[in-house]
Amino acid sequence: MPTRRTFLIAGAGAGAALFATRPAGADPDPGLLPPTPRFDCAAPGARLLGPAPLHNATVMQSLAFDDVNGHVFIVQLMAGGLQLPGEPGPVSGATRSANGDLCLTRLDRQGRQTGHMYLRGFGHGVQIGAEPTGRGTFLWTETDSVAEAGSGWGTRLCRFRFADGAVLGPDSPELAKHTPVPGADRTTCGTDPVHRRLVMRHRVGGAFRYRLYRLDDVRRHSYRPLAEVAQPALTYSFQGYASYGSYLYLLEGTSGAAPGNTHLTCVDWRTGDVVERRLVTDGADVDFREPEGMAVHVAGPGMARLCYGFASGVTGARLANVYAKDTLI
Repeated sequence: MPTRRTFLIAGAGAGAALFATRPAGADPDPGLLPPTPRFDCAAPGARLLGPAPLHNATVMQSLAFDDVNGHVFIVQLMAGGLQLPGEPGPVSGATRSANGDLCLTRLDRQGRQTGHMYLRGFGHGVQIGAEPTGRGTFLWTETDSVAEAGSGWGTRLCRFRFADGAVLGPDSPELAKHTPVPGADRTTCGTDPVHRRLVMRHRVGGAFRYRLYRLDDVRRHSYRPLAEVAQPALTYSFQGYASYGSYLYLLEGTSGAAPGNTHLTCVDWRTGDVVERRLVTDGADVDFREPEGMAVHVAGPGMARLCYGFASGVTGARLANVYAKDTLI
């Protein structure tokens, strides 16, 4: 089973034809995205959570926070050897990966497991988002997985309520599905909880792009983006992304002891320009140390944090670690 997303296809340069693939009538309005402070990618990060065991023992893929209810959600590829309801027998890890079968674990702030779900046929788990609603949480993920090079990848987005112990598939009635960019593949999404926005990554014509929407617009199936940028050229395996205000953050790297090659890149949503790219040396005591996933965590009023994960442990007993930077400039 692959333990990292090795199928990076670098998008066009940041300044190249950013809106060429947008359908008519969907051009962003620059006035809808005022400038905001950005996280200092060079600032030291601190451990926020972990090392924490997840419901399955595979590598974490991405994470999201429900800071209203105190939950952390981490998604991973489903472990091999499991047999879920309706399956004739145990399913191998390779088949789970090709099918796009995921395990979603809910943790509390101390990293203790409080629930899980299984998502069959959803995708690779590159990124997820969370939306608190009262005492519950809705998750935003990819779905309608299609196999490519031995892994399943989502082709649409969806929203569903977390339900401990549930098993969902692409045809489950609990899913509200969305197709913001018809014809795109490798679709994933995350959420900006401070500005209540949804960020989408997708592939069109072999190049990765990002769109930013109002979360409530997407829920109403209205898909006019606030901004759209091409993915800048990256050096290492792509591992996650997050949006905060007028900036997009990208995570890349492979497993290895610190200092390693984990990098954070900050992109200006309004221009597509890279404004900062930094080596991340946090987690020097983390073994294996594969970067996995990003999210924005709100610790309190005016206390936003840019979070990123590192998988640790050995094959068959992987653990989740989350680090955070909170310096805005």
